[in-house]
Amino acid sequence: MAVSTKSAGTVYVNGRIWAGRGLEVPALAVRDGRVLALGEQARELAGAEVVDLRGRRVIPGLIDGHLHAARAGATWSAELHWTGVPDVVAALATIEAAARQRRPGEWIRAIGGWHPCQFAESREPTRAELDAVAPDHPVYVQALYESAVLNTAGIRATGLDGIDGDPPGGRVERDPVTGAATGRIEGMGAFTHCLDAIAPPGPVEQRRSTAAMFADLHASGLTGIVDPGGFGMAPERYEPLFSLWRDRELSMRMRLFLSAVDPGQEYAQLESWLRHAHSRFGDDMLQFLGIGEVVHFGCHDFEGLTGFGISEESAAQLYDISYATAARGWPMNIHAVLDSSIDVILDCWEAVDKLIPLAGLRFSVSHADRVSARNLRRLRALGAGVVLDDHQVFKAAASESVWGRAAMATVPPVADVLAEAIPLAAGTDASRASSYSPWLSLWWLVAGTSLDGVPRRSKEHLLSRERALEAYTEGSAWLSFEESDRGHLRPGARADFAVLSEDYFSVPAERIPAISAELTVVGGRVVHSTGAVG
Repeated sequence: MAVSTKSAGTVYVNGRIWAGRGLEVPALAVRDGRVLALGEQARELAGAEVVDLRGRRVIPGLIDGHLHAARAGATWSAELHWTGVPDVVAALATIEAAARQRRPGEWIRAIGGWHPCQFAESREPTRAELDAVAPDHPVYVQALYESAVLNTAGIRATGLDGIDGDPPGGRVERDPVTGAATGRIEGMGAFTHCLDAIAPPGPVEQRRSTAAMFADLHASGLTGIVDPGGFGMAPERYEPLFSLWRDRELSMRMRLFLSAVDPGQEYAQLESWLRHAHSRFGDDMLQFLGIGEVVHFGCHDFEGLTGFGISEESAAQLYDISYATAARGWPMNIHAVLDSSIDVILDCWEAVDKLIPLAGLRFSVSHADRVSARNLRRLRALGAGVVLDDHQVFKAAASESVWGRAAMATVPPVADVLAEAIPLAAGTDASRASSYSPWLSLWWLVAGTSLDGVPRRSKEHLLSRERALEAYTEGSAWLSFEESDRGHLRPGARADFAVLSEDYFSVPAERIPAISAELTVVGGRVVHSTGAVG
């Protein structure tokens, strides 16, 4: 085949470029935001800027299939992020550094994305330790959705000592002698009480913070995100993201699921989204996608660690919402950890499918930790997908205490998902329930070991490195109908890719979480560079 002599824009040479599905080439040509040619054809293109990759590994841009980016972005710059922090000493050092940079009385917080099991000491910081490094600042550190610790200034600022008993849905630990709050709390009600005491940033800062978050995520090699919505995601919460998009300053490809906000108002709120928006409305950078992940509060089983059941009333309302979503041709994504929850959800979806075929609408279940072989067959019959996340990299010990050691060998049952040829996407569930690091997630998918050092998932339910990367690229693109256009580097695809600090395919497994991007490109445009390439 003859190669055009028209300028290719940019040619990347001397690399190990994984273009997807086992295809590896040494060169890549990009023009007008898309992949123009690979291999020798790319080398032969005339008039292009040439970038020497110097033997580095190149992969398609990572697409996190489940990251709460719109919510996280608003406060990203105001928070500490403990991804990769190895011990309590290092964690305290970040607080001490923040205290030096902020005015007395300003909050310092690390909210989610970390867990004591990642620390060498296997514990959270104490109130006394927080007091020692930041006595003049209220400090709040929350380990996933498990527990949080405040220092003395934080206890005063939140008024924990001034409330009687516990907030609804939460617990305040108290000194058994004095009854005073110790600074340790548990449960969403207690978390909400404390977080409500922290003034939110203004609109300008929220926009600046969201852009800073995307810069950090690009440094990990992320070029796209499927945002599942989540709790409290009212329309106004998207304004910082929309502001960047309107001004053409959005660097991350965003695909949005839209959630219910208030219990008891699910149908009306989601029907409003359906009535006033359109699935896939937007452009190549930002699109509305579907309804999810909070479809109905009565069907949301959280982390599946306590007794949970979906009532007949909640199931009936889920059916109505599912029918309205399918009738408008929108995808749906729903949170479900337990097989019992998935069972009821699929009853609703199958009833809808008899009236409006769901095949082709890209309905999907997120998490699916305990999904059974029977329900995987039902998902396959509906043409539905599964979105895996890595929250078990932190939560495995807690899950084991409830589900049992034997059950953890198949959490999640990856081999069964693959055997059914169900579309498989992957993500993190960041930034509260897990770390934002795609490499920690990929390590967990291929190694099956949690950060407490215990390997629980059986070998048959581990993904190969290539299959895990496919889930994190082309698999996540499937959710937004873009698997032919994104998630790979075949000619014609969007030129989204990352040049890695180490070769994901050959480094020892324990080094995978430390991988980063030296260069990240979205639509042919450099959005992150360390200066090591080019």
